[in-house]
Amino acid sequence: MKGANLDPNVIRTFNAYYEQLLRGEKGMIADKDISPPSANNLIKYEDISEFRSQAMLKKTVVIKLNGGLGTSMGLSKAKSLLPVKGNLNFLDIITRQVLALRGESGYDVQLLFMNSYNTDADTLEYLSKYTDLAKQNLPLSFVQNKFPRIRQDNLAPFESNDDAQNWNPPGHGDLYTALAADGLLDELIERGYRYAFVSNADNLAATVDTAIPAYMEANNINFVMEVCTRSPADRKGGHLCEDKHKQLLLREVAQTPEADLERFQDIEFYRYFNTNNLWLDLQALQWSLISNDGIMLLPLIINPKVVENTPVYQLETAMGSAISVFTNTRAMVVPRSRFAPVKKNSDLLAVWSDAYELNDRYQLVLKRGLEHPPLIELDDRYYGNIDQLVKRFSEAVPSLAACSSLALKGDISFGEEVVCEGEVSIEAQEPVFLQHRRLMGEIKL
Repeated sequence: MKGANLDPNVIRTFNAYYEQLLRGEKGMIADKDISPPSANNLIKYEDISEFRSQAMLKKTVVIKLNGGLGTSMGLSKAKSLLPVKGNLNFLDIITRQVLALRGESGYDVQLLFMNSYNTDADTLEYLSKYTDLAKQNLPLSFVQNKFPRIRQDNLAPFESNDDAQNWNPPGHGDLYTALAADGLLDELIERGYRYAFVSNADNLAATVDTAIPAYMEANNINFVMEVCTRSPADRKGGHLCEDKHKQLLLREVAQTPEADLERFQDIEFYRYFNTNNLWLDLQALQWSLISNDGIMLLPLIINPKVVENTPVYQLETAMGSAISVFTNTRAMVVPRSRFAPVKKNSDLLAVWSDAYELNDRYQLVLKRGLEHPPLIELDDRYYGNIDQLVKRFSEAVPSLAACSSLALKGDISFGEEVVCEGEVSIEAQEPVFLQHRRLMGEIKL
């Protein structure tokens, strides 16, 4: 790690996790040690509107997590370069969200991207066209660190002739260490920034609401996690809980003992999931790092993988798990309107459609009158990667504003003036092209 010129704090952090692995610790969080969050740990989003204040913008920096290549969508470049609304990609929309905030408030709202080694160059090259953005007095990006992969058989570092295979991204929990590297955290604080709003670049519904940092300031809160109520579709995702000392925790499925998986998926018992929209008190983060020799020791996630036919462990952490490390933390129950991630091609198709639109602040919102996006199921054989998806919707995307669900099985392409209504299921035995049609119910072609 020294040979790769990694920051000494990154090396110390990895060593702390590696020692846990050597001790046989699995990073598990058992049901017997946790319970659902108590009312005192929860804030209702609708109860804080009175705190809203544009003046908080001069104290708040916006950070977008932009390290992903979108490999699950068949991509080999930054997912944020994908077009999502017309010709606008994620980076365009994020930038315009911030520029709209600047224009509306008169404050020079600062934007930072946490990129990976894979996305930094492409991202900065693309953003160079936004000269107004580049005028800010801080860098546009900082780069996520990397951890060595560990062999499962002898717990030694994995060694490949292809050096890139020897490393893994340490998860977005690396945010805190990466932000402190090269003095960026200190510089932010010196320039008067007290709070950071952090969210995934693929969640275009996550925009700044000044009521949240203002509430934090008024109540001496160091960390807020935006959470939503779990639905059946969220059963396998991480959930919020608290320990016996009423300290909030985030538990992921990889941290759940097999015997507890059924309760993990009980959405009536563990009701809330992490949106990965987080608000941090930067001074509290700085103090935590100073107090712990530069280490932000988050709950460990041991992720088993196979690389070049060799079983390895990837040591990772989740950004939201810092809710168990900070003092004075809260979870804020927010509406689904602040959560519209694009993780799969089916998500992207929904966002492409007229079920979603951009408001005057460039926030991605559901079309007026809709409470939920359409539930979309796509045949992986024909829509599994982004090139396949683009090919089959290159002429037009069907109207989904009145569609509750869409299931496509087979090689189906779409042209102009196709409207889907209600529950739509289409199965095609041969390649088919649909245009100028109103589609409802179950259709076999």
